[in-house]
Parts: sequence; C-alpha cells; structure tokens
Amino acid sequence: MTNSLPEMAEIWQQTLNWQPTDLQQAQFQQLYELILEGNSQLNLTRITEPQEFWEKHLWDSLRGIAPQQQFISSLQTGASVVDIGTGAGFPGVPVAIVAPNSTITLVDSTRKKINFIDKILSELTLTNGQTIVARAEEIGQQPQHRQKYDIALIRAVGTASACAEYTLPLLKQGGLAVIYRGTWTEEETTTLDNAVKQLGGKVELIENFTTPLSNSVRHCLYLRKVGTTPANFPRAVGVPTQKPL
Repeated sequence: MTNSLPEMAEIWQQTLNWQPTDLQQAQFQQLYELILEGNSQLNLTRITEPQEFWEKHLWDSLRGIAPQQQFISSLQTGASVVDIGTGAGFPGVPVAIVAPNSTITLVDSTRKKINFIDKILSELTLTNGQTIVARAEEIGQQPQHRQKYDIALIRAVGTASACAEYTLPLLKQGGLAVIYRGTWTEEETTTLDNAVKQLGGKVELIENFTTPLSNSVRHCLYLRKVGTTPANFPRAVGVPTQKPL
C-alpha cells in the first residue's frame, strides 16, 4: 500500500494564495515515497506520517518563500537559490519543484545525503537542481559561490547569527537570506541585528505564523544584503557556531 499525501488544495490557496499543479502534486508524492524509502538506510527524517510530512516538510518549506510576498516573486521569473545544510532536501527540493525557472543549489557536508538528493533530482527530473558536498564556511570563501546567489535558504542549522554568517557572504547585493526557525524572541532579534550589521546585511522582516494543521508556531527571518560582506566572513569551519557574532 502506498502512503498518499493529502492534496490540501484549499489550505495551499488560503495560506499561500497558490496551489500545486497536477505535475507538482505528483512530484510531491514521489518525493515523499523516495524519502520513506531512503529513510531506512539514511535516517533522513522522523516525520513520516503523510499529513505531518505535508505540513512540516512541504508546507513549511514553501511558506518561507510564500508566493504572495512580492520580494520573493523573482523565484517565478528565475533566481539563483542556495539551500545550506539541506539534509533530506528541505526546503530546497520543494522550492525546485515549484520554481522551475530558478536554479537551486543544494549544499550539505554529508556525502550520503547529497547522493540521495542526486537520486531525488533525477527521479523527479528536476533539471534546475544541482548539489555540492561542502560546508557553508568553505563555499562562502570560494569565488564561484561568494556573492553569486539571489536567495539563500537555511533551515534547522545552528543559531540565527551562525545562519546569517553562512548565508550573507553567498548573496549578491540586494539578495535575500531566509532563515527558518521554530520559536523566536525579542532578545534574539537584538543579537541577530548586531551580527547581520557586521556581515553587510539588515534584518528586513521577522515573520511569525502558525502551521495550518497542528497550529505550531513558526518564524521566518528575512535578511537583506545591503553592503559588502568583509573578506574575513564566513570564518573557518566551526567558528561561527563556537563563537557566534
């Protein structure tokens, strides 16, 4: 028996002012099946129940780049996107599915996970996705990646200031980093503000919302790249987490 993902067309429409096409829905279903299959070897996610998978992986990934937010509409026309620490492919793979005109570079330091994502991209024929096995601190210093992306996505990776240090060096002037978080506090905003200023960015928006099925509180932080990131950022591997800005 195959596990079927719920369609949730009404919720997509109400919350994101968007609905998946039949092809996108089929790709979501196929992604789900591949992850269930890969989970036995790779321990990719503990979220395997269809509705929970839909909410915590698909809906949550796309809520961060919600189509009605005009500043991310560039995704539809074509943007270069990087997903840092993509893990099992979230948010990057759902974004690649819904934004076929954009290129999505999925970065993870674990080769097994990247091999698995390569398989997903090929099974789903997502020609707009590409992968790199690397640490964010490394690619942030490489000329072929530094200041090359329009949008940087980062979910469930370290502190917010570490996330800022991983993403902002990769962005072009005017680019946007989207940091996915669960809870968030005012104190954290102060710390983040200070880190982001040092990295040539500014906090543009902190959005607080609840998920549509379990009513869990989530936050997305949007950082705009407004200046040049000083050459010493990102610092060496491990430093952003050990000595946050």
